[in-house]
Amino acid sequence: MTTNNYSWRGWAAIAACALLLGSCKVPQATKAKENKYTPNSYAGAAEPAQVDSTNIGNLSWRTFFNDPQLVSLIDTALKNNQELRITLQELEIAKNDILLRKGALKPKVDIRAGGGIEKVGRYTSQGAGDASTEIRPGHEMPDPLGDLTLGAYANWEIDVWKKLKDAEQAAVNRYLASVEGKNFVLSSLIAEVANSYFELLALDNQLEIIRQNIKLQENALEVVKIQKESARVTELAVQKFTAEVAKTKGMEFSTLQQIKETENRINFLLGRYPQTIERDQNSFVNLVPASVKTGFPSQLLGNRPDIMQAEHELAAAKLDVQVARKEFYPSIGLSAGVGLQAFKPSFLFKLPESLLYNLAGELAAPLINKNAITAEFNSANARQIQAIYNYERTILNAYTEVSTQLSNIDNLEKGFAYKSQEVAALNKSIEVSNDLFKSARADYLEVLTTQREVLEAKLELLETKKQQLSAVVNVYKALGGGWKP
Repeated sequence: MTTNNYSWRGWAAIAACALLLGSCKVPQATKAKENKYTPNSYAGAAEPAQVDSTNIGNLSWRTFFNDPQLVSLIDTALKNNQELRITLQELEIAKNDILLRKGALKPKVDIRAGGGIEKVGRYTSQGAGDASTEIRPGHEMPDPLGDLTLGAYANWEIDVWKKLKDAEQAAVNRYLASVEGKNFVLSSLIAEVANSYFELLALDNQLEIIRQNIKLQENALEVVKIQKESARVTELAVQKFTAEVAKTKGMEFSTLQQIKETENRINFLLGRYPQTIERDQNSFVNLVPASVKTGFPSQLLGNRPDIMQAEHELAAAKLDVQVARKEFYPSIGLSAGVGLQAFKPSFLFKLPESLLYNLAGELAAPLINKNAITAEFNSANARQIQAIYNYERTILNAYTEVSTQLSNIDNLEKGFAYKSQEVAALNKSIEVSNDLFKSARADYLEVLTTQREVLEAKLELLETKKQQLSAVVNVYKALGGGWKP
């Protein structure tokens, strides 16, 4: 008997050692490090000596935008926008995944109740044994035999290698990445509403300029008709002016359609059906873009939601590699059960005869076929490297966006100054050309050309102003502004 016990323990020790040895040779994870380097200043920004830590990206959107009607539109968009609501549900999904991972760390306990009936052949070992068994003197085992069970059962994988804890922490990082993803949607939504609002104001002023030009052209047409009657010009001049008036009127209706489309786009962002957008249409050209303070490029790492999202995704990917690596290690599981079992309801609660319990431990590890685990580890490792490159790319993209918009703001400011001079000069040329035409010192083509140039210059001035305002909004978003309360 002693020999048998020794033999059993020996074989158990050999099997445990085989499991451990088979699990010890695990591949190494790639030791790649992300590059968080950013230049000391933005290309196209002020000189480094003039740069300080003041950053408009730290301002809340209510402080940054001072138009009360725009603030009201953004407020409505944040409450009703469907894309933002979809993103919020993704947060709930990520939060539930954390609960799922936490649950794996705890024992799984089930309560079970069941019943059944079994009829075995009398001429079998079990049937013959039941036939000779008496429950009490004079009462044989019933045939068929019932089976009633009521008990609690538990299973628990002991997290020796912190594999389950790493999986939980990876889920936490993915939740945090989802939070930053929501913040990025928030920032993008605010910028899109603001840009569309400024586009709408520009179109309103464009429509006003077109209508003013139509009146100017119609007056010129009347002068040409009078001069034709006095034989100072021909029918060709009348038709040229008539065509120019028709062309400008066509632009009026094209602009009206653009206004409607822009209003509908804003309403869509606000999550409501098409309706008139309240706005102040006056003095658009005189609007002064907000002052831009960029701070240091390193502030992007803490301000830009997409960078922080990529950082959390990278942390989750690193933990996924550790989880996949620990799949090569042996796992230890415990199972236990306690309850009542009997073949008749009247016997079910008779103790200790109906009492059942069990307790078992299990050590399991991959021994021969590890291809599936190796493949999952290699995939997790590749996803980690992808996350590193994605993180670096996101930082590079953020810096490039800010640099591009700063250069854009500077060039638009200079272009707007010269365009304003052009419009002022052309406005004077309108009066001069009309006077010269009336005194027969200029022909009708010069008047037509001047009117056309004035209209084009004014529309280009409006477009430049809209681009200026949009560039400031875009740099505000690029610096990480908009999502902070």
